[in-house]
Amino acid sequence: MNITASTTRTLTTRTLLTCVAVAGPLWTVGSVAQAAAREGFDITRHPLSALSNGTLGWLQIVNFLVAGVLTVIGATGLRRVMHDRPGGTWAPRLVRVSGFGLIAAGVFTMDPADGFPIGTPAGMPAALSWHSYGHMLAGAVSFAALIAACYVLGRHFSRAGDHRSAVLSRIAGSALVIGDGWAMTGGRAGSLTLAVGAIIAMLWIAAVAARYRRTSWRVAKRTNTVRSTLSGA
Repeated sequence: MNITASTTRTLTTRTLLTCVAVAGPLWTVGSVAQAAAREGFDITRHPLSALSNGTLGWLQIVNFLVAGVLTVIGATGLRRVMHDRPGGTWAPRLVRVSGFGLIAAGVFTMDPADGFPIGTPAGMPAALSWHSYGHMLAGAVSFAALIAACYVLGRHFSRAGDHRSAVLSRIAGSALVIGDGWAMTGGRAGSLTLAVGAIIAMLWIAAVAARYRRTSWRVAKRTNTVRSTLSGA
C-alpha cells in the first residue's frame, strides 16, 4: 500500500471512528434535554424511550435512528483499528449489534404509560401493542450487546496491559447490568438507574472510539515517515 492510499484509509478510519465517538454523546444530550424540557416527563418513573410518544415524540425517534446509524457505520472503524488484537473481532460486532438495536428501538415505539404524555392514564396499559413488544426486544438486544462489548473491551485492554481502561470498561458494562436489572425488578426510580447505566456504557464506547481515532493518526504518521525514509534510501 503506497503512502497516499495509506493516508486515505487512515482518514476514512478516523471518519468512521468519529461516527461512534459522537453517537453516544448525541443520544445522551438529546435524551437528557428532552427529559428536562418535556412537560409531564419524570425520569424516576418514565424510561427515556417514553419520549418517543406525544407530539414531540419524533425528536426521540430521530435521536434513536441517528445514534443507531452512526454506531452501525462506525463499528467498521473499530474493526479496523482493533484488527488482530484480543477482542478485535467481537467488540466491533457487538457495538454494531447495539446500533441495530437502537435503530429498531426508534422504529418500534413503546406505548404511552403512567401519565406520559400528559393525558395518559396512570399505571401501565392493560395490554401492550405489537410495536411496544418490538421496542422491548430491541432494547434487550441493544443492551445485551452493549454490555458484552464493554466486557470484551475489558479483556482487550487487560491483555494490552492497560489495566485502568480494562477496569473502566468493566465498570461501564456493570453499570448497565445493574441499572437494567434494577429497572426489571420494578425497583424505586428504576427508569433513572437504567438511564444512568445506558448512558455510562454508551459514553464509554464513544470514549474508546475517540481514543483510537487519536492514536490511529499518530500511528499512520509514523508509518508514512518510515515508508518515506525507506523509499528515499
